[in-house]
Amino acid sequence: MLGYAEYRNFEGVIEQAKVAYKNSGQTMEDHFGEVTDMIAVGKGAKRPAKTILMSRYACYLAIQNADPPKEIVALGETYFAVQTRRQELTDEEQLLEDGRRLLIRNDIRLHNAKLADTAMRAGVVELIDYAILQNHGYRGLYKGPDQRGDLACVCYQCGDNDHGVLTNGFLKVV
Repeated sequence: MLGYAEYRNFEGVIEQAKVAYKNSGQTMEDHFGEVTDMIAVGKGAKRPAKTILMSRYACYLAIQNADPPKEIVALGETYFAVQTRRQELTDEEQLLEDGRRLLIRNDIRLHNAKLADTAMRAGVVELIDYAILQNHGYRGLYKGPDQRGDLACVCYQCGDNDHGVLTNGFLKVV
């Protein structure tokens, strides 16, 4: 109960947290749940006692609305401040990574445009011919077969595959 001697004092903190949550426009049931437990009160008698189940966010709001001079409250505030900063750093890293990815994607787009222009000036006009040219490039880049597992190169001019052979990632004209 965050260092409060009596539950009724802690209930005020929970009510303040609920007000803060309600003012944020969220659905209360998502983060604050109430259940009734039967607790023993002596000689086998039992009475109902209200228990409040809270999500991490509800706990955060309770800590923010509790009494800061209490050590447990100060520790809770520190915990949530550290976790918030960690998330901010993670978000910043993700933004930097997204920015790098966009720069690389733009570079690839520019290089592909140059490749298409160069291929067109070299006589590669049909889309299928350009696809074959790109396939050869990928095969050379990754030093492997095409989708069919074929290592032999296909001539983009006549379609024959007996003009060259891919060896160690390079086209060897036969």
